[in-house]
Amino acid sequence: MADSLKASQQGLEQVDRARRKKGWNKDALVWRNAAGEIGRSTLQRFWRGTPIRQQYFVGICKAVAVDWEEIVDDTPPVQTDSRPDFFAYDSSWVGRTQLVAELSEKLRGSCRLLLILGLTGIGKTALAERLAVELEDWFDGDWKKRFQRANFDYEDKPTDFDTVAARWLEGWGVRLQPEEKTPEKLLQRVVAYLRQNQVLVLIDSLERLLTGNEEEGWGDFASEWWEKFFLRLLSAESCQSRLIVTSQDLPVKLVNDRWKNFWHRHILYGLEESEQVALFEIAGLDVSRESADRPLLLRLGNAYKGHPLVLRTIAGEIQESYKGNLREYWQKIGSKIEEVEEALAEAERGIVEGAQDEWDLHKLTRQVRQKVNKERLKDVFDRLQREVKDAYYMLCAASNFRGPVQEEGWLILFAGLVEDLEEQDCSDERQERAVEALINRFLAEESFNHNDKPVLGQHNLVRSVALEHHKQLLSCITD
Repeated sequence: MADSLKASQQGLEQVDRARRKKGWNKDALVWRNAAGEIGRSTLQRFWRGTPIRQQYFVGICKAVAVDWEEIVDDTPPVQTDSRPDFFAYDSSWVGRTQLVAELSEKLRGSCRLLLILGLTGIGKTALAERLAVELEDWFDGDWKKRFQRANFDYEDKPTDFDTVAARWLEGWGVRLQPEEKTPEKLLQRVVAYLRQNQVLVLIDSLERLLTGNEEEGWGDFASEWWEKFFLRLLSAESCQSRLIVTSQDLPVKLVNDRWKNFWHRHILYGLEESEQVALFEIAGLDVSRESADRPLLLRLGNAYKGHPLVLRTIAGEIQESYKGNLREYWQKIGSKIEEVEEALAEAERGIVEGAQDEWDLHKLTRQVRQKVNKERLKDVFDRLQREVKDAYYMLCAASNFRGPVQEEGWLILFAGLVEDLEEQDCSDERQERAVEALINRFLAEESFNHNDKPVLGQHNLVRSVALEHHKQLLSCITD
């Protein structure tokens, strides 16, 4: 079966007759749900005879009891502008169906700026690219002129506003004279173009544009021109374009109630159990209900809290290095997962402190060490240690807790570690700044306990790394 399919004109007429018999509208919610919880725009593309993903095409037809093979248009496609090469979104995408629908509706409405925030590897970029596909009809599939992006994920990429703005304008076919390539004039031209034209812009890793200091906090823009760019778009009377931004840090200057109708932030967490099952299934692993492998795979998913990058890495390693033999893989790593499970079970029973835990979730196997720890988490911890040392100390100290506890517990352990390291008392103000920095970087997870009291916790993967760093700090104290 082809990766994407489109319906012939006769096929569309056949489907139209079938849906009328059911009494459904052409974009009925009940139809979209029956077809696999697809978005409205996908069904609209189907009706226009635009190619859509094979699974959606088949689902649409099956929902109205039509043989999809009878309505496929097999004529060779006319060459058109193709989608850009995406960094993260691919055929292995699973889940988040309802979220995609909700966020795409916001972007079709008044939301000019969507912030997708969360831990590294949690799927922010993939979600942003998935939303771009969902909005393809919004800019008539003209990817070349109506879709632009800036990816700051790598340190060698230029981050100055001038370079990025000039590239965007040139991509939109705007000719710039040498005298127009000043920051102020580029800002005027870019903002004017985005206000007057329906364009989608995706910006990855905004955290690399942010700065701050220990006294005043973090999350400000290092460049005044980037700050002016976002604020002018948010404060403009009208804007036809939309921006999707991913970041590991909260850009505090943008989350202003003054423009609350024009921006939305979503904190992304791991995959739900059903989504984990779908991920393993796409990877070719046996997760059928009768499979003996299913419980083990779900235990892995639970240990990593559905972290998609880790689970994809593990699934790939099982297939590549163990030829799909999960039992052989489990013999190697099972004891480590069991240690984590036992610690979490003890936390549920009230034994929340576990400074001696030896969690190796961030370096469980060679591929996890390479793709997750070395390429992702190491950078997160290095940047935290370099930029906000107090927050780094607090994250390490709080790794003593196996589960969420009240904020006071984090403050006490942090103050104790600072006293040991620096031989001085830690002020309340310093403690509060450290907590705020961790929350704004999504390294401290806020939730409520069974008494509806606010608590702070760490993602299991983050705690695994923090435990290792904490031991290193303690060794410095004793030396």
